[in-house]
Amino acid sequence: MTSPSVPARPALLGGIAGLDAAVSLRLHALFLPVPRLLKALEVTGDGRICLVIDLALVGLVKVIVRRPHSAYNAKDMYVTVAADHWSFPSGHSSRAFLIVAYLAAVGFQPRETLFLWVAVTSASRVLLGRHYVLDVVVGALLSVFEAWLNNLLLRFMCAQSTFLVC
Repeated sequence: MTSPSVPARPALLGGIAGLDAAVSLRLHALFLPVPRLLKALEVTGDGRICLVIDLALVGLVKVIVRRPHSAYNAKDMYVTVAADHWSFPSGHSSRAFLIVAYLAAVGFQPRETLFLWVAVTSASRVLLGRHYVLDVVVGALLSVFEAWLNNLLLRFMCAQSTFLVC
């Protein structure tokens, strides 16, 4: 049996690449006894499930309700991209609350920082004229539903799969 070939070190990283590879391999070997836990963290921590649920539900509600943005919504979104023409509910508010819920659940400290960030982010949507207050409130409430749905989905996935630990 031949040993796997060692990839060439990237010139930009120089000698640090070898040290990095050795440390990474050692950490990987140390945690081999707990692959199920690590796989569960991978599935829950990458955000794909929450993001997909959020984009689908917010998009669906926007298409159903079709509430236009306020007349005073400036057309100056140069950095951000408006994915739709509808205001209700606020996707920014929904995703911000999802992020805060996740970070609070995993023990991020200080929590006050999270709540300040989500409050300011959500308020900015109204203050910038992008959304109405109800858009932001419903976006936040929708994220509570999404967090519950995500938890339900993960429990189902854990029950159906041998590689997840819940």
